[in-house]
Amino acid sequence: MIIRKRLAAGVCGLLATLAVGLLPASAVADEPDAKPSPKVELVLDVSGSMRARDIDGQSRMSAAKQAFNEVLDAVPHEVQLGIRTLGANYPGDDRKRGCKDTKQLYPVGPLDRTEAKTAVATLAPTGWTPIGPALLGAADDLKGGDATRRIVLITDGEDTCAPLDPCVVARDIASRGIHLTVDTLGLLPDAKTRDQLSCIAEATGGTYTSVRHTGELRKRVHQLVDRAARPVVTPVATKGADQCDGAPKLTPGLYSDREKFAEHRWYRVDVRPGQELRASVSVAADRTVNNDYGVLLRASTVHGREIVRGSEAGSGRTDVISSGLRYPKSSDDAAEGDDKPAAETVCLQVSNSFSAPASVKTAPGLPVELTVDLVDAPHDAADIASFGLGRGWWLLGALVLTGLVAGLVWGWISRWRISVWRTN
Repeated sequence: MIIRKRLAAGVCGLLATLAVGLLPASAVADEPDAKPSPKVELVLDVSGSMRARDIDGQSRMSAAKQAFNEVLDAVPHEVQLGIRTLGANYPGDDRKRGCKDTKQLYPVGPLDRTEAKTAVATLAPTGWTPIGPALLGAADDLKGGDATRRIVLITDGEDTCAPLDPCVVARDIASRGIHLTVDTLGLLPDAKTRDQLSCIAEATGGTYTSVRHTGELRKRVHQLVDRAARPVVTPVATKGADQCDGAPKLTPGLYSDREKFAEHRWYRVDVRPGQELRASVSVAADRTVNNDYGVLLRASTVHGREIVRGSEAGSGRTDVISSGLRYPKSSDDAAEGDDKPAAETVCLQVSNSFSAPASVKTAPGLPVELTVDLVDAPHDAADIASFGLGRGWWLLGALVLTGLVAGLVWGWISRWRISVWRTN
């Protein structure tokens, strides 16, 4: 009996071992995702103006606390969340001290909902509105690692600590290339507050939202925190050169850069026979600019001969202006019998014609986002698809033929009617 039990146990063990060996590696070990956890910091204005009772019959502070508690209950488990305050501790009139009043209330990390709610419950409207210093502090709180990072700023007024302009601070944060987004929410904002918060958001690729009710605040903060948990493509920071020689070599992907007003920047892409280069560029006007502007994306050989270009121009106010191009390289360009044909180096030039009033600071440069992709090219580089018509060429041909036939028929009918009229 004992021998039979041991034999049965051995057979079961062997079968289990074989089963485990046949399973995919992901089924054998439930290892955690190696992707770094996204980081979010909520920056809350606790200045004296938050005492105003004009949001759904309660104070702005009470509305913010209620929204925070509901948002904290719904934070995705993979998000590392922190809370920073501004104007929460110093009630006096000393401007120098009041403009340093920003403090991390809850450290960025795995969320303990009870602890975070308790920390928020202790807040009371107190002092100044140092938005600029708070943004700098939040950027330091989120530094390090490759995770997506987002600051959500909630305030009811503009910064009271100039000349540290929070819009300039946001541009400085964006110019660091750390891909930190700042979203701003204004509680019953006036025109100056709205303009300042919009500028902060635009400088970092974030969003601005005007809030007038508790439900709107809760819903919007929850959306922004949830957005941070979604997988997104993070642009790779690069720096274009002033000429093609020595320019960075780009592979398919998304890239970010900064370009001064009316500047030219160069990048290089290797295109093999049988591939088509598709590139696009967007330049953001993150500050006040003059009317009449444009962006140019130009592809040329290393010797300076232009291959193709894409351009876009406009006048009036815009946030982003974009252009793109396509360059198919026929497989016929490859040497016969060459298994791995040599690639052609294509120089990409990005230029802009933005200008700004004398009162507007031009540094850092304008945000640039460049997309590069390499796909299978048409069999013949002279294919009609290379002119952007794709497979719609037959429809164009049919319309042309129909118009020609209709013209001939109408001409014949007209001549016949005139001949009959003359006869009669």
